[in-house]
Amino acid sequence: MADSTNNHNPALEPDLDSPVHPGLELAQFGAGCFWGVELAFQRLDGVVKTEVGYSQGHVPDPNYRLVCSGTTNHVEVVRVQFDPNVCLYTKLLDLFWSRHDPTTLNRQGGDVGTQYRSGIYYYNEAQARLAQVSKEAKQAEVKDQKIVTEILPAKRFYRAEEYHQQYLEKGGRSGNKQSAAKGCNDPIRCYG
Repeated sequence: MADSTNNHNPALEPDLDSPVHPGLELAQFGAGCFWGVELAFQRLDGVVKTEVGYSQGHVPDPNYRLVCSGTTNHVEVVRVQFDPNVCLYTKLLDLFWSRHDPTTLNRQGGDVGTQYRSGIYYYNEAQARLAQVSKEAKQAEVKDQKIVTEILPAKRFYRAEEYHQQYLEKGGRSGNKQSAAKGCNDPIRCYG
């Protein structure tokens, strides 16, 4: 007879999704509100696909409202599919560090809550090692401030609602579309 206290929770399992094509890899990053972070990754050569969603929490199939309640422990993440022959994982890490303040616990700017925490969620041991090395380098750079970025295995990814996907490229609520063209250096404006 199964022990009912050890219920199977799919939200706590590894993300076992596969990239759209052989030879591609997955990466997951939490760096505050996922809209601007996604657009930055979309612009990077070698990134084939981006999706925003929720990971690292304990509730299966969460929605935005539930994640924002602060009761699920999910992070707003960008899941990136990339070609490692064109874009090294270290390039993704460099972009990640440049897009947010990794010294603020559970907040980025005016966005406050555990869903805005800083995190690198790895798919293999090579990514884990590179993430740790990059964190140590960033810590040396900011010397007197403590980096609070967590580095953990990627848990199940739950794709966010469709209106969140490529939100800034589509123009957000105001309809002011922003370019996702590869190599675009236009400033990224985040708006709801």
